[in-house]
Amino acid sequence: MSSAPANAPLRPIGVLGGTFDPIHYGHLRLAEEAREALALERVLFIPAGDPPHRPAPGTPAAHRLGMVRCALRGHAAFRADDLELRRGGKSYTVTTLETLRRRYGPHRPLVLILGADAFFGLPSWHQWQRLFELAHLLVAMRPDFPPPWGSEPPEDDPPEPGAGLPPALQEVLAVRRAPKLAHLAETPAGLVGFFRNTPLAISATSIRRLLHEGRSARYLLPEAVLRYIATHSLYQGDSLIP
Repeated sequence: MSSAPANAPLRPIGVLGGTFDPIHYGHLRLAEEAREALALERVLFIPAGDPPHRPAPGTPAAHRLGMVRCALRGHAAFRADDLELRRGGKSYTVTTLETLRRRYGPHRPLVLILGADAFFGLPSWHQWQRLFELAHLLVAMRPDFPPPWGSEPPEDDPPEPGAGLPPALQEVLAVRRAPKLAHLAETPAGLVGFFRNTPLAISATSIRRLLHEGRSARYLLPEAVLRYIATHSLYQGDSLIP
C-alpha cells in the first residue's frame, strides 16, 4: 500500500453547519460544489445543538443527526460530526472551529462553508473576527443574491469589495479576499473566497410544512431521509411548523 510523501500538502477540510431539520438536497449540493471547487478531502456536516441566531430546532438532536447520517451514507467525502451536540450549550461557530483546529492541527486548511446571507450577517456572530484565525471562509453566492462587489465581475477577475457590504465586512475583504480559490488550500486559515453555486429553491421549512400537511416531499431530499422521517413519525406536530 502506497502512502503520501511526508511533505505532501494537506488537503483542506470543509465545515458545513446547520440545524439540518431536515437535511435536503440544497445542503448536499452546496457541499458537493464546495468540495469540487477546492478539492476538499472531506466535508464535515455538523448539526447545531442550540443555534444562537435562531430558535432552537423543534426536532430532537438525535433525529437530526440520524437524518444527516442517512443522507451521507455512501458518500466517502462527506462525514456527519456530532461535536456540537455532544458539547451542549450554545453552538458558537468559533468554539466549533477551535475544537476542529485542535483535532486537525495547526497546518491543515479548514474551510467554513457559508451561504451569502450568513456571510452578510457575520458581524453579529460571537467573536466573529476570531473565525479568521481558525479557518478560511468559502461563501456561496446565489445568482439571485446581490454580489458584495456591486456588479458581476468577469469570470477570471476576482471581485472587489463593494458598498453592498456592512463596513466591517468591507474592511475584512480589503485584506482577506482570496484572489483565487486555490489560495484557500495553500494556508491553514485567514482568507475569504467566493463561488457561484447552483440555485436550488429548497428550504427545510417548506419540507416540514409539506410533510405536516401529508403531502409528498420526494425529490427534495434523499429517499433514505424520507424513510427515516416516516419510521420515526417526524414533522407531524404543529410545533414543528415552521
